[in-house]
Amino acid sequence: MSVTPPAAPSGDRASGHPPSGDVQVLELPSYDTDRVWTLPNILSFLRLIGVPLFVWLILGPHDDIVAVVVLAVAGFTDWLDGHLARAWHQTSRIGQMLDPVADRLYIGAIVVSLAVLDLIPWWLVGLLLARELVLLAVVPALRTRGYTSLPVHFIGKAATFCLLYAFPAVLLGAGSWPGAMAFKVVGWAFAIWGTGLYWWACLLYLRQTYHLLQTPRAPRSVVLRAPRRG
Repeated sequence: MSVTPPAAPSGDRASGHPPSGDVQVLELPSYDTDRVWTLPNILSFLRLIGVPLFVWLILGPHDDIVAVVVLAVAGFTDWLDGHLARAWHQTSRIGQMLDPVADRLYIGAIVVSLAVLDLIPWWLVGLLLARELVLLAVVPALRTRGYTSLPVHFIGKAATFCLLYAFPAVLLGAGSWPGAMAFKVVGWAFAIWGTGLYWWACLLYLRQTYHLLQTPRAPRSVVLRAPRRG
């Protein structure tokens, strides 16, 4: 869940008091561009195209090496599109939405494909899917406070990193070549840690949601003001 939430209400900066009347001032998140077809966003779209390609490679011709290369390229473009967006001032709403969507699609594609090949148990797939369903269930509650989702924190990023690299290692460890056992051990270590961190992040998100629900709802008369630049 990584869409930037609306900023907290701001009042008189000198006194710390809210503005007079029933008008609330909200500062909107700043984006460098609202364009869709920027290079960072194109790289994100290409990452999404890689999801069905990975599934076909692993379940069709069973070309595990090329499938892992696809994941490696996807991981590199994940870093590159974020770097370019910041360096070229091309951050956008759709770009911030595409990144977590692509990560979840890759994790889902990997675990389901490996379960079909009997390389990981289906209960592990269910455990990871249940986490996403729990977070999806709290979205209506977040909307009552003006949020569509919560920002990703370090634990969530660490969990995604572990899982994205764990299951390709499990895949490489399924062979009979000399280094297969080492990949299998490392892959399952990352999978166990990643799953634990994934649920830890989920509990932190739930706690954040609980605290948000304790805050009063914003009044109907709201003035939206973009933040100043410079």
